[in-house]
Amino acid sequence: MDNKVSRRNFIAGAAAVAATALAGCSASNSSSSTTTETGAAEVKPVILVTSFGTSYNDSRHITIGAIEDAIREKYGQDYDVRRAFTAQIIIDKLKSRDGITIDNVTEALDRCVADGVKKVLVQPTHLMAGLEYADVKDELEKYADKFDKVVLGEPLLSSDGDYDKVADAIGAAMADYEGSAICLMGHGTEADSNQDYTTMQEKFTAKGMTNYFVGTVEASPTCADVIAAAQAAGYTKAVLAPFMVVAGDHANNDMADLEDPESWASQFTAAGFEVKCVLAGLGQYDTIDDIYVQH
Repeated sequence: MDNKVSRRNFIAGAAAVAATALAGCSASNSSSSTTTETGAAEVKPVILVTSFGTSYNDSRHITIGAIEDAIREKYGQDYDVRRAFTAQIIIDKLKSRDGITIDNVTEALDRCVADGVKKVLVQPTHLMAGLEYADVKDELEKYADKFDKVVLGEPLLSSDGDYDKVADAIGAAMADYEGSAICLMGHGTEADSNQDYTTMQEKFTAKGMTNYFVGTVEASPTCADVIAAAQAAGYTKAVLAPFMVVAGDHANNDMADLEDPESWASQFTAAGFEVKCVLAGLGQYDTIDDIYVQH
């Protein structure tokens, strides 16, 4: 199920351009400050990795954590890589349940200001430029006069090449399930970027991956749409997997919970499919993590 590749022997395209504009690139981690030739401490620029977040600790470590580690591996010598979540309800839950403190975006940026950071590169782990991505962009605009330089990285699906790489990564992960309909559950959004799910479906089709079907929890295509498409293609077996960075609440409950008659697993079972659920977030695949590094 794992399509892990040897560690990142590539040149980080867009991220390299943005990162070089700030300070330069390297592959190891170090402290948050450096020493100039005069002996004075110089605060390192920051790469702030922003994610929606999840309360599923195991999944957080191997998805969001993996993306952060990939960025830190590439740029950690010259940048202080930090974390922020955008979902306050998750931040509050982790604080009260586990005693884990995670900054929201405002807190993380305020911390950068307080630390004397002059240059910040913000890299979201969002799949697309939807409402959450727009919120991060709007928040950054409030800090335009607080830093010498602020750069916002692109979400996962930002170019035709990104769609190709994502399709290939998922195809490698699902290679053991030939003969089944591979049904990917995205979140869905009211933003125009919901069209990205259709674009992803078109990419699968164009690559000859005709047993791949993309739907959403809260928008369209719906679960019913995906079931109808899989049935029309003649499939009786379905593999359900999240089209999300993290296999968290949506994957475990809206997708895989057979006790919930509204879950995808229940609806596919009721429609006569033999169902298997794969609880693996996209962040678990190195090839997808590398796209965030490039961005």
